[in-house]
Amino acid sequence: MATSTPGGVRRWTLAVFATIGFAATLAGIGLVWSGVSARPEPTRVETRLARSARHLLIPAAARARSAPTATDPDSIARGRAHFADHCATCHGNDGKGRTSYGQRMYPRAPDMTAAATQKLSDGALFWIIENGVRLTGMPGFGDDDPSNDAESWDLVAFIRELPSLTPEDLKEMERLNPTLSRAAVEHEREIDAFLAGESVSDEGHHH
Repeated sequence: MATSTPGGVRRWTLAVFATIGFAATLAGIGLVWSGVSARPEPTRVETRLARSARHLLIPAAARARSAPTATDPDSIARGRAHFADHCATCHGNDGKGRTSYGQRMYPRAPDMTAAATQKLSDGALFWIIENGVRLTGMPGFGDDDPSNDAESWDLVAFIRELPSLTPEDLKEMERLNPTLSRAAVEHEREIDAFLAGESVSDEGHHH
């Protein structure tokens, strides 16, 4: 079995810090140019660097992890219900991130049906769910009790199903979505109208 040489470890460490340093420099330049507003769309370069840094900073052992049990329909169903109740507010039931909250984050909530997410290993997805990602809107949902890991593995199983959701799946998820107050629903409609370029009256606009 091959082992890492000290020189190889040093080169890997330097590469990590170089990537982080470059990304931090670009972020600093961006702050000077545009301030701290979350409204502008992240640039392609910034997005690419952020994904590279995320990959490097997820421990290799975490990326290599596999679910402790085989995926089955019950696991996917539990993950779908949990996603609808906890994740869809930002990511949408279909995982595409086209929600009023998801599109106002910086960076935007990703399209989880796209290759950038689907090509991540199961271990990487599990790590992100458990730990979150700093400087994004993604919180960490893990705790120190490994007996609670099953819920995150169920989510990983469901995320793999996002590209092939059926209309029946989406209908069931709508039923499981958190119930919003009447004021919250109206506010959501106002945000959607604003994103679509429609005018919103001052009387109907609330914070």
